[in-house]
Amino acid sequence: MDFNDSPEEAAFREKARKWLAENAADHRSTTANGRKPNSPEHMAAAKAWQTRKAEAGYACITWPKEWGGGGGTPIQSVIFNQEEAKAGVNYGYFTIGLGMCVPTVMAFAEDDTKQRFVGPAVKGEEIWCQLFSEPAGGSDVAAARTRAVKDGDEWVINGQKVWTTGAQYSDYGILLVRTDPDVPKHKGLTMFWIDMRDPAVEVRPIHQMSGSSEFNEVYFTDLRVKDSQRLGAVGEGWKVALVTLMNERLAVGGSTGPDYKLVMDLARQLGSMKDASLRERLADWYVASEGLKMTRFRTMTALSRGQTPGAESSIGKIIAANQMQDMANTSMELEDQFGIINDPAVAPLEAAFQQSLMWAPGLRIAGGTDEILKNIIAERVLGLPGDVRVDKDVAFKDMPTGR
Repeated sequence: MDFNDSPEEAAFREKARKWLAENAADHRSTTANGRKPNSPEHMAAAKAWQTRKAEAGYACITWPKEWGGGGGTPIQSVIFNQEEAKAGVNYGYFTIGLGMCVPTVMAFAEDDTKQRFVGPAVKGEEIWCQLFSEPAGGSDVAAARTRAVKDGDEWVINGQKVWTTGAQYSDYGILLVRTDPDVPKHKGLTMFWIDMRDPAVEVRPIHQMSGSSEFNEVYFTDLRVKDSQRLGAVGEGWKVALVTLMNERLAVGGSTGPDYKLVMDLARQLGSMKDASLRERLADWYVASEGLKMTRFRTMTALSRGQTPGAESSIGKIIAANQMQDMANTSMELEDQFGIINDPAVAPLEAAFQQSLMWAPGLRIAGGTDEILKNIIAERVLGLPGDVRVDKDVAFKDMPTGR
């Protein structure tokens, strides 16, 4: 691994820093001035920042310029994201669309569909969501029961999705449905893009313990979509979904929260550093964090050399999500009775650990549960034998439902 920027990378980093210094000050993702997450003010600030990035070629650095991107390299995208985070600008509304959905559209849609959707998404004018998970499927995306039945040159869709992030403010979404129940589950799926504002689509926000509602239930009642909205061939939805999931795990794996340094600062403030067990846990978190940093450096080195990172990106999410939950639990115990306060204006360290504690369980599920990712690492990174699948050759309609 090479931990140092090449001369070209160093020049790009300096250019990005200068641009951010000149442009980011008025766009920081602060909760001040009424900019609470998911509020109209916060959304407007996010869209304004996304537009400004797009105009400068920083919105989607690796995408071709003809699609509104920067025509740059993956390592340049990593560098800009690092500097953007340091500048305090971090809006999440576009992560799913630009990181997962629109790349799928670009890979499988017709040219006129790409021309219609890619540009507005890059500029932040339209937001996308990903409609995969279902109540009966759990982490098994291929177990989708939402049905699509062909009717002339249209498809009629009925069913339900759940845990859909950002569905309540999304304009469009990519939807995985079952079009053939007579074949094994992975072979009977098809992907479509849909209009989230269609009257046949009902979005019900899920009230979370944090007080917010990032996740949603989404219901489809006789939703009619044109065959031209199909992404990929009929019955090839699983192959299309794999492209989305690969991008999702890479994006989610980069999620961050309060680190061990912040726990250490809190412990110093509270006079808890004399606790030997706490010092031991801090040492464990430090070692894990350094290991995770080196793994990410390995990914960055691959990007710098023009290579494509593999399934090892799953390692980052497992380590980061579990460590986030562990550190948040410990830190709130250190805060004692003040740990129950979730108001950033009152709570220690602006309630960083309270928010982290309530988000960590979701992060351990989003983009694949710990168990799913461990299977991926075992099979694709370590080369261990594949997990036993008793349903591999069973038609979906013949699979037991548990009833």
